[in-house]
Amino acid sequence: MRDAYANVSVRETLAIATRTASTNGTGVDRVGGGAMYQDAAIIVHTGTITDGTHAVDVQESDDNSAWSSVAAAELQGAEPSIGAPDDNKLYVIGYKGSKRYLRVAITASGTTTGGVYGATVLLANPRNAPVVQP
Repeated sequence: MRDAYANVSVRETLAIATRTASTNGTGVDRVGGGAMYQDAAIIVHTGTITDGTHAVDVQESDDNSAWSSVAAAELQGAEPSIGAPDDNKLYVIGYKGSKRYLRVAITASGTTTGGVYGATVLLANPRNAPVVQP
């Protein structure tokens, strides 16, 4: 099957919301219904950022409970530090690691009213297709 619907899945790790404090996203399972996705990209999307700095940290885990920051060598592209000039932008970060779970964590500083943003994980190249969409 050579269509995107059968070979790609998009999972939310951080729901779009206004944030004024640091937060951790929900873990995304790369095994997802037995598909075992071999490729992943993290997509951070912003709305209006009114103040502060919101530093993106892509994290990985073997068990969805003990999390660590992904080493720069395992990422394609830079983890953004989002501020007021970054309204309505889209950032894509590739993941080359092998851990089962991924999430986005945000460290917010200097916020009063904060900003609107969210993050999703794009999973692709499953070992078993077609995939089951959530």
